[in-house]
Amino acid sequence: MRRSAYEEGWRWLEQAEEDLRWTKDLAERGGYHLACFLAQQVGEKALKAFLYAHGEEIVLGHSVERLCHRVAHWEAEFAERVKRWAILDGYYVPTCYPNSLPDSIPARVYTQEAAREAARLAEEIVTFVRQWFSANPPELRP
Repeated sequence: MRRSAYEEGWRWLEQAEEDLRWTKDLAERGGYHLACFLAQQVGEKALKAFLYAHGEEIVLGHSVERLCHRVAHWEAEFAERVKRWAILDGYYVPTCYPNSLPDSIPARVYTQEAAREAARLAEEIVTFVRQWFSANPPELRP
């Protein structure tokens, strides 16, 4: 039996929430570059959760900014936060690959402050999407 759009979105949100837990843990214990990268992934997964719940079957791309614009077609409030949350896109590649940082490596560059801020932004996205799911349980969906 195929999952409903809502159920598929919920699966993505659940994974985003689990990843957020680890993002926060890394932001406190070390591995700050990994916390920043994971924060971007959390934001991406939460936004994709929303899109899947709205019936999109294939959601491609990794940009939080672009995903926010797509989500804003259904929820205008997302458009107000795009610039704030788009900061997470800066953590997608440079946190992983040494060749993206001249004369250094991600493990030496990212700080606890950056990791905490990235985790906070990711948590804002998850919270926003979670609130939408809570306000729109499957029985109220068309």
